[in-house]
Amino acid sequence: MNRFYITDVFGFDKYTGNQLATVICGDRLTDLEMQKIAREINFSETTFILDETPQDNGYDIRIFTPKAEVDFAGHPVLGTAYIIQQHIIGLPVEKILLNCKVGQISISLPKPGEQNGILWMKQVEPIFGEQLLRKDLAAALNLDIKEIDDSCPIEQVSTGIPIIIVPLKSMDALKRARIDKEIYWNLIDKTWAKAILVFCPGGYQENHDLGVRVFVEFLGIPEDPATGSGAGCLAAYLVRNGYFEKDAIDITLGQGYEIDRPSQLHLRCSKENDQYTIHVGGRVVPIAEGKWF
Repeated sequence: MNRFYITDVFGFDKYTGNQLATVICGDRLTDLEMQKIAREINFSETTFILDETPQDNGYDIRIFTPKAEVDFAGHPVLGTAYIIQQHIIGLPVEKILLNCKVGQISISLPKPGEQNGILWMKQVEPIFGEQLLRKDLAAALNLDIKEIDDSCPIEQVSTGIPIIIVPLKSMDALKRARIDKEIYWNLIDKTWAKAILVFCPGGYQENHDLGVRVFVEFLGIPEDPATGSGAGCLAAYLVRNGYFEKDAIDITLGQGYEIDRPSQLHLRCSKENDQYTIHVGGRVVPIAEGKWF
């Protein structure tokens, strides 16, 4: 039997944000068993802690969607760090390192009694890929080409998972975006990035700087409630393209409202000498725990 825990990440309270299952399994599960468990749970991601003892000062983890293993994902990293602190370390700590396939990720934890309770992950240096055509993404998203903001490019970016970043002009366009599956699959046959992130100015609440939606059909996730990896890519994109006309940003995103999983993500990003420093933060709320037979 393996212990497992369920958390909601990037939420405000229970049953908001992005759901995560974390299994403490050691080396008892095969790759196929991990994939079957992820499919059984059917959250956007499930994580597996491979060893309760740190290796190279970090904890070895693996991340699976219902369809495939991924090298990195944002909300699973925050949720897994929370579970390690609560149920493996059992003491307050300032930082936890996670050994992911993309590399070692550092997570800063809130201090005891800190009211905002935000965990922060530092993401790896971004990679920027080829820019894409507005007409192609407008078709894939069932939008008019005029609804895509032409002041910034449509760009492929990765801080672990490549994402197509699409700037929209309005919340109305953001809310109406809908994947045309035939056009989408034809599009991603030719692109490095397979997931699509759309964003617009404003948001769902007064404290939101941007509204965001993320579609990850190729990994079995029609729409993701809160996407930490995508948020890191977006942070680098915003700074690189001068969206806020600054070399450093500290902003809040709203996501997941269209699928009844309201989420809030915090972004900090700065650039100096072509080097990016990216942090993505959010809360983790415990939901359930049990034993996996």
